[in-house]
Amino acid sequence: MTILPLDRVKVLSEALPYIQRFYNQVMVVKYGGSAMQNTVLKHDFARDVVLLKAVGMHPVIVHGGGPDIARNLAKVNIESQFVDGLRVTDDATLAVVRQTLTTLNREIVESIVAHGGNAQGVVANPMIVARPFIPEASSEKVELGWVGELTSVSAEFNRLVHSSDSIPVVAPLGISAAGDCYNINADWVASRIAQHLSAEKLILMTNTAGLLDQQGELIVETSKDAVAQMIEQEVIHGGMLPKVSCAFEAISAGVSRAHIIDGRVEHALLLELLTDSGVGTLITSEQQSAACFY
Repeated sequence: MTILPLDRVKVLSEALPYIQRFYNQVMVVKYGGSAMQNTVLKHDFARDVVLLKAVGMHPVIVHGGGPDIARNLAKVNIESQFVDGLRVTDDATLAVVRQTLTTLNREIVESIVAHGGNAQGVVANPMIVARPFIPEASSEKVELGWVGELTSVSAEFNRLVHSSDSIPVVAPLGISAAGDCYNINADWVASRIAQHLSAEKLILMTNTAGLLDQQGELIVETSKDAVAQMIEQEVIHGGMLPKVSCAFEAISAGVSRAHIIDGRVEHALLLELLTDSGVGTLITSEQQSAACFY
């Protein structure tokens, strides 16, 4: 598709107020799903992240790896087992998880560098502090093993985000005070990092268009109260509930806005952050006016 010079100028002009608004702000992005599996989308994502850093934002990438972990576990005849959506992680499983996430992390870092940016991988690093996850009462009496939750990020990680030209790329692994490694749900890692860094935005990339109403139409912008009502009415259900929960926790802790966006769309990150229409659902603490910035 040929884009005329005037159209290019219009695109840049539309992006300017967003660039100004988000200058020097932290944007925590949960990267996963199709965006990590499709070659074109992977390159788009790396370019988008480099651009955000180049115009003065502080992107922090938290990546998943579920499909790759499942494939690698199957190769060594380890059955994937889940309890309340969390992967049961014994010693053997943890070894595969660490190896898989290390490989994926390196690939993301290399892709960002290949597109002209600087990136630093954070894999099973003491900068991401964790403790064992203690589940609420469950009907399934299964030990989760090395499943954890993020409790804090170190001052060193904070400096990496704000005071370097590198883009942190975080694998969902944490280290306890005792030096043990824990496997953590990537959505929750992104949410907790956003909280600890007082991020401007938490952005969750998914394989869906965003939040949908009863007619199946995309909800472009909504508030916590409105989403809570949709959950009660079972308009929002299933796999979207944990993501909404992550968004709620982040907003309640002071993160300005949360986005659930369609990672299957080319340049989804830039479309959501730097255009008027966006490409997903914006969730705020209160209903915002249409004139408000994304």
